[in-house]
Amino acid sequence: MSQLVTIYGGSGFVGRNIARRMAAQGWRVRVACRRPNDAHFVRPYGVVGQVEPVFCNVRDDDSVRLVMGGADAVVNCVGILAESGRQTFDAVQAEAPGRIARIAAEQGARRMVHISAIGADADAESAYARTKAAGEAAVLDHMPEAVILRPSIVFGQEDEFFNRFAAMARLSPVVPVVGADTRFQPVYVDDVAHAAEKALTGGAAPGVYELGGPDVDTFRELMQMMLHTVRRRRLVVNQPFWLARIMARVFETLAWISGGLIAAPLTRDQVANLRRDNVVSEGARGFDALGITPTAMEAVLPEYLWRFRPAGQFTEITESARKLRKT
Repeated sequence: MSQLVTIYGGSGFVGRNIARRMAAQGWRVRVACRRPNDAHFVRPYGVVGQVEPVFCNVRDDDSVRLVMGGADAVVNCVGILAESGRQTFDAVQAEAPGRIARIAAEQGARRMVHISAIGADADAESAYARTKAAGEAAVLDHMPEAVILRPSIVFGQEDEFFNRFAAMARLSPVVPVVGADTRFQPVYVDDVAHAAEKALTGGAAPGVYELGGPDVDTFRELMQMMLHTVRRRRLVVNQPFWLARIMARVFETLAWISGGLIAAPLTRDQVANLRRDNVVSEGARGFDALGITPTAMEAVLPEYLWRFRPAGQFTEITESARKLRKT
């Protein structure tokens, strides 16, 4: 019988790509998520019955244990960028990884991969970064041979970074950013999935790997690259951190008053996180140690940002026609 992997958060952006790769390797894949009825898109990743979405609440021991039964390997992709109700940073990013690792050890899972983030730091100002570090420590307490992957900002077809700002540029004459000089090292989602696949199939030594793409750019430079890709001229405006913090407090207050119906587009914790560069640390193990060549943004962004161009998929044809008329 083929091997089985349970992927917690397997219907999310990174998780679904890991699921696709593991199905291609012939593994049975159990996609554990909060809304399995909305995750049927994972089924075609394999043959009938090979990839199955199942319900799981990572805050509950019994729920985590039930979907892990018989699994040879476990992946935790669960994470949040902002707190909402019971989905707090402590519950999701500190306690849940430890719970998953403890139950994996109890059930004898041979391998575990935990998706963390560059910048995980127990002493960070940001609760996001502190709980990421706490989650890593909890995983290693129970599964010391686990592989922990720390990606920078992840980009790809369904990302919430370039897609979000490209949609903004389609409607607004300015693109506001917080921390225009903060540096990032965006990494392609399939490269992260490839690293997880290596770890699950025995191709990676235990430990922490920091994953960044081949390019390091400031937030402003990333926005300029996005604007060039979507063929739009917009002013990239930096929001000072003090002003961004005030705005974030207002957004959070509105979200609280509305009972969560109005989501805060920016939080104070995100502002704190944006103060720090998000790049691979000097001397850290990364893609080189895994034998993976990371993909450049220029090779991928046009494949999915074309829909934000003035003429969509016909933009290049329109531009060519204009050049012909001028000659």
